Amino acid sequence: MPPQVIPMLPCADIDEIAAFFSAMAFQVRYRQIKPNPYLALEGYGFPLHYYVLEGHRAEESHSTCGILVPDTGALFDSFAAGLQAAYGKLPISGYPRVTRPRRRTNADGRTGFSLIDPAGNWIRIMNEGPVPQAETESSPLGRSLDNAVVLADSKGDTAQAAKILSGAIRRADAADPGMPAAREFLAELEERMR
Repeated sequence: MPPQVIPMLPCADIDEIAAFFSAMAFQVRYRQIKPNPYLALEGYGFPLHYYVLEGHRAEESHSTCGILVPDTGALFDSFAAGLQAAYGKLPISGYPRVTRPRRRTNADGRTGFSLIDPAGNWIRIMNEGPVPQAETESSPLGRSLDNAVVLADSKGDTAQAAKILSGAIRRADAADPGMPAAREFLAELEERMR
């Protein structure tokens, strides 16, 4: 068996984490309350472990992990269905939240999305291999869209991403092939900031 890396992420409450991931069909493999609360989850072929860190706050979290999968679209669809059932809608702001799969220029062009758990940990899920170069990359609007995706979906700076993208849309030719995707993403960014 090849070596396996197991992400071990901090949280304030393992029961909150268990409920969140159960909504997405993860299974609890191990749960310990004393002496130190610990939770081991598994789903979709990968493990996630959590430990309680006293005083942990989602908005101050800096923890992250990356997971490579064969198909981010299929995994996102499964996660989205579970999250919509649990929350009544897809959570795209606050804690927890999820971003939609998009090409990431800061990840060798891989398509990816981020799942931010209730504890504020970023679980970054990306395709195993890069995708072909998109035709919108060659235009200024396409490059601005790529930059906005990195800012919002990889770094969490939604306001700056919206500022960059709205300016690029104003300056772009209406016939630019990236216009529909740019407008759609800007609308999502504006919804996140509400």
